[in-house]
Formats: sequence, C-alpha cells, structure tokens
Amino acid sequence: MWIVYIIKCIDGSLYTGTTNNLENRFKKHKNGKGARYTRSHAPEKIVFFEKCDNKIVALKREREIKSWPRSKKLSFIESRRSSVAERSLHKAMVAGSIPAVGT
Repeated sequence: MWIVYIIKCIDGSLYTGTTNNLENRFKKHKNGKGARYTRSHAPEKIVFFEKCDNKIVALKREREIKSWPRSKKLSFIESRRSSVAERSLHKAMVAGSIPAVGT
C-alpha cells in the first residue's frame, strides 16, 4: 500500500509526497533526511494522507495535488478534516506518535 500525504511546515508552506511507510517518512523529514524542500522548510505536522492501491496511483495523485494552487490545497485539507482517518492521525500526533501504515 502506498500513501500520498501533505505536511504543513513551520513557515506555513505545504509539502506533498508519497511513501509506503508514513511514520518512517515523517521521521526522516523531521530529522532533515527527507526531501530537499523539508530540509529548508521544517515540517510541523501531517495534515492529510490518503491510501492508494499502488505506487503508480500514488505518484499520479501526488502530481495532481501538487498542481493545485495553495488555496485549493487548503480547502481540500479542511474538507477532509472530518474524515475518520484524519481524526485518528490527529489523535496519534497529539499523543506523540504517528501510526505505522503500509508495513
């Protein structure tokens, strides 16, 4: 299983990526070993994630989301906040852990 995710950075910017292990990937971003973008824009929290059937589907979805203007990304994130997955992720992040997915 692959995942498309959006991270909100401390400066308010958004980063979109894909992974097959969200917990590990977020740790890499936080430790400066993730994407070049998150090395210079410190990641704050995951604000959205979506499971995909395979890597190809995830990469296409990532490309689609990256093509959106910031305003569309923000409204999309806000509209998805009420989903069960988002609430579960938020609870895990408040508790100090991110659920391991795709392992």
